[in-house]
Amino acid sequence: MAQDCSSIERVQALLSDQSYVADRALSTVVFLALALKRPIFLEGEPGTGKTEIAKAIATALGRRLIRLQCYEGLDTSAAVYEWNFAAQMIAIRAAEAQGNKDDLRKTLFGPEFLIERPLLEAMRPQPGGAPVLLIDEIDRTDEPFEAFLLEALSDYQVTIPELGPIKAAEPPIVILTSNRTREVHDALKRRCLYHWVDYPDFARELEILSARAPEASDRLSREVVAFVQRLRNEDLFKKPGVAETIDWAKCLLALDVLELSPEVIADTLGAILKYQDDIARLQGMEAKKILDEARQSLESA
Repeated sequence: MAQDCSSIERVQALLSDQSYVADRALSTVVFLALALKRPIFLEGEPGTGKTEIAKAIATALGRRLIRLQCYEGLDTSAAVYEWNFAAQMIAIRAAEAQGNKDDLRKTLFGPEFLIERPLLEAMRPQPGGAPVLLIDEIDRTDEPFEAFLLEALSDYQVTIPELGPIKAAEPPIVILTSNRTREVHDALKRRCLYHWVDYPDFARELEILSARAPEASDRLSREVVAFVQRLRNEDLFKKPGVAETIDWAKCLLALDVLELSPEVIADTLGAILKYQDDIARLQGMEAKKILDEARQSLESA
């Protein structure tokens, strides 16, 4: 059944139904992307929900999610297609054994020997409508792949030399994410609707945590969010994102923790901090100091 995306409010409600708490600015970008069939470029710190928005949109609309995880050295054989050489060699030997090598080239480069990768899959018709194509962490690739992607997203088509151009009958819903480890070329950003995904304020992060870890008591949720919000003000190598807030709350629930204490924080720092230097910095009195500040902020709110 088609979902109603006729307004920003409806889009925000659809995302909320998937436990994704989006502010109005992000909901507006998603609404415009769906209405104008434009890609979305989401940039921000790791763990702020950029990847999750693609999953939420796909589930909300009942579309298939196709994910291209980017990395250094990514090329067309991993992103678009490659030929099944093993199967081709078997076909060649079978043809030679039967003495039938006519039209072998045409047969070898037919659809049955084509291995489709995410970009090509996204151009194909899918049950339920155009898929959601997540191009995750585009900043990890290099400029040649950016240039290729620019061409692919301009016309929503890819070209296979042996088969010719393959164009999407219906453009996929494209979401690109970047952790800004390097600057992505302006030409690619110009093709997209841009949105910076920042750390949420206290009220929205509490709402997110309540949606993702509803088993947590209001007291524990408030303490967790207040502590993480204070923690982001510290001089850390890697500040915890919303994903870490949710993970930490779930760890505390698994330990039957009712409220934070310096001892509990010390035991579970690995859920919110991912570098030993950051963990060492928070040991002992520093964690107690941040916890006291967090509780004072809750009392004064």
